[in-house]
Amino acid sequence: MKIVIPGGTGQVGTALARAFQKDGHEVVVLSRKPHRAPWRVVEWDAEKLGDWAAEFEGADAIINLAGRSVNCRYTDENRREIIESRVNSTRVVGLAISKASKPPRLWLQSSTATIYAHRFDAPNDEITGIIGGDEKDAPDTWRFSIDVARSWEQATDEAVVPQTRKVKMRSALILSPDRGGIFDTLLSLVRHGLGGSAAGGQQYISWVHDQDFIQALYWIMNHEELEGVVNIAAPNPLPQSEFMRVLREAWGIRLGLPATKLMLELGAIFLQTETELILKSRRVISTRLPQSGFTFQFPKWDEAARDLCRQWREMNRK
Repeated sequence: MKIVIPGGTGQVGTALARAFQKDGHEVVVLSRKPHRAPWRVVEWDAEKLGDWAAEFEGADAIINLAGRSVNCRYTDENRREIIESRVNSTRVVGLAISKASKPPRLWLQSSTATIYAHRFDAPNDEITGIIGGDEKDAPDTWRFSIDVARSWEQATDEAVVPQTRKVKMRSALILSPDRGGIFDTLLSLVRHGLGGSAAGGQQYISWVHDQDFIQALYWIMNHEELEGVVNIAAPNPLPQSEFMRVLREAWGIRLGLPATKLMLELGAIFLQTETELILKSRRVISTRLPQSGFTFQFPKWDEAARDLCRQWREMNRK
């Protein structure tokens, strides 16, 4: 297959490109800053049509991952960049597909499981899940994240691409052993004795092993009945305190210092991020993937944590 990945220079995009190329597919990454890579990297500005659009001709799949990182303080300027980077890039991807003489068969568009409501009572899936934003006493930063996700998906819905199947990927935390990613950050806390409960730890964490994420994308490519919203999340989310306990156990450390809400707020200011990434309960599962026959290789966190810790150790041996 020919697979084009706009915004594919981050950790997730790199993991996908690496896996697809290893399997013998042609991979093209669109980037604002061209660089040397094992696959072709083509320059684009993520806003206007350009020569890069020729890469869409006859492509089997477009996987749009473009968007500014949300790991920052939600200042007015950062909020504007977060929304515009997602909406503008999605719109121009849709425009390029619509103008292709031989349009791609599939458009996989990034979204986020954060779109769902903060809740503890039951998981959010694609069928009965509750969209967030109306929770009582929800902080402004939480509502902003919902606005981002809604705007992102609306831009996808507005694209007129009748010959291309569209899938909006509401993904949970994608965990890989690579340095600099989410798992690496969580493991760093554990390794330094800080991997305890956060503000009581009752908020849920939804996650997916990167190998399951990659296989889920292959599955979607090969199952044309899947279109619209698809959650990509392991079937067993768990409370943050339990999530971190399992990770500590997988690494071989019994204790981890807990953090209060105030400590997290102060830490977020110091690290220039937001506590929404830690405190919001994301209890999300996929119904559509299992119903279509997809099986997760790592359905439970203890199995995934052990595998990720093993890979991390192997990758970081001196």
